[in-house]
Amino acid sequence: MSGPLAGYVVVDLTRALAGPHAAMMLGDLGARVIKVEQPGSGDDTRGWGPPFAGSESTYFLSCNRNKQSIALDLKDETGRATLEALIRKADVLLENFRAGVLDRLGFTTARLLELNPRLVVLSITGFGHDGPEAGRAGYDQIAQGEAGLMSLTGSGPDDPQRVGVPIGDLLAGMYGAYGVVSALLERERTGRGQVVRTSLLAGIVGVHAFQGTRWTVAGEVGRAQGNHHPSIAPYGLFRCGDGHVQIAVGSEGLWQRFCAEFGLDPQEAGLATNAERVAAGRRLVELVEAAFAPFGADELLRRLAAAGVPAGRVRSLDEVYEWPQTRSQGLLIDVEHESIGEITLPGPPLRFFDPAGPDGEVETTRTDHAAPPVLNADEEEIRSWLAG
Repeated sequence: MSGPLAGYVVVDLTRALAGPHAAMMLGDLGARVIKVEQPGSGDDTRGWGPPFAGSESTYFLSCNRNKQSIALDLKDETGRATLEALIRKADVLLENFRAGVLDRLGFTTARLLELNPRLVVLSITGFGHDGPEAGRAGYDQIAQGEAGLMSLTGSGPDDPQRVGVPIGDLLAGMYGAYGVVSALLERERTGRGQVVRTSLLAGIVGVHAFQGTRWTVAGEVGRAQGNHHPSIAPYGLFRCGDGHVQIAVGSEGLWQRFCAEFGLDPQEAGLATNAERVAAGRRLVELVEAAFAPFGADELLRRLAAAGVPAGRVRSLDEVYEWPQTRSQGLLIDVEHESIGEITLPGPPLRFFDPAGPDGEVETTRTDHAAPPVLNADEEEIRSWLAG
């Protein structure tokens, strides 16, 4: 396999989404990821559907590319012995059991690092590994609510909404993978592994961004306010002659160009500065939508582009995946699945380049991707490798 993590071995004990997403990110970077699953049923997400492709859940397919699968009963002595052998040869182990479960199986942190002092362990929970609510189960929508994200999402303060993807799981997985790579880098200096911990709560709080400092510094509690930015204006979704467009007027220079394009007065009382425009609220929205009303979305987007004002449309997912720009960025990959045949998957979001190639910059991004495995597909190969 190619990629920055080629040669590293990852043992993935996780299930559902946060942990599998982290492991998939490491696999995308070239690591050999061995997914350990429960015999018979496998990862919970194998049954999460519809939709299914044949017998395969599309949910499972979304977060398990570039992995191998082996089924082990960790309550059985033979299964635990195989896991010990995997740990001895691994660089990374990922787990997202509830607190104490791995300890009860005989794999305390001390035992893991006794088996392999260079092992990097990533542990993901719902609300943290300690503290007064450490034992709570972690499910994405619950975490989105508890971590404040739903209070910021929706048409208004009385309309809390979850984000349309399990963003708490995904963020925990992304932060987890980031922590693993950092720990591997530190291991190059120290020769020792360590434990990396994160949670759905931490992942969401970690991206509160300006909404966080809005409270911690200014004492102001952010609330959902639909499709308009709380601190920049005009910035959001606006009606036009045949639909909607989005604009981002993020500077006074852009405001000047925007007004010139649509015959507005940039110095109009109460709208001359960004702070005034934010405070104007509905008045500004009505002004912009009146200026947009004569134009269809396509013409409006052309005019905005000509004026240098960032703008865009709202695409459905089928439109996103049919968009040539999406394919051009390597965001779709074609793989051969053992039971389904050829399928297309959303691809990795990173690309790598060697700037010093013989003919200039050369892309070195991994292209030899593997489809998500069927349950226990790689037992024979993995056991042969362990015995070698």
